[in-house]
Amino acid sequence: MSETLDTLAGLGAAAADTRASEPVALRPQILDKFGRAYATGRRKDAVARVWLKPGSGRIEVNGRDQSVYFARPTLRLIINQPFDVAERRGQYDVVATVSGGGLSGQAGAVKHGIAQALTRYEPALRTVVKQAGFLTRDSRVVERKKYGRRKARRSFQFSKR
Repeated sequence: MSETLDTLAGLGAAAADTRASEPVALRPQILDKFGRAYATGRRKDAVARVWLKPGSGRIEVNGRDQSVYFARPTLRLIINQPFDVAERRGQYDVVATVSGGGLSGQAGAVKHGIAQALTRYEPALRTVVKQAGFLTRDSRVVERKKYGRRKARRSFQFSKR
């Protein structure tokens, strides 16, 4: 009986050694016939379709370079956040098409799409990207205007006389 416990303890220690050496991907890698990972990102009213493949780190949005399309450095910083968290900056080329919303919403949509595509290309990165909160779609949208109000919540100015 003691031999069985010794072997089970040894088996548990061997299993712990294999788990610590390399992260195990529970999900399969999802690629298209061109070897790219595809994902859709959304933010506010913007929808981004993102294709990710290994390359030199070039990001193209609607046929233009990211520095041309997103002129503000803060928007480019938002787009590159998933790569920084996963420590993969400059290793993937991104082609994205974005429609709807404004520039800020579009940058958030591209970030969401890049994070989704990155986890499809490298499933082992999913926990890192998920803990940073990049896989969750930001559901905050503009509140609609109500009748009898000047804006969504603002009332018309009260006049006593």
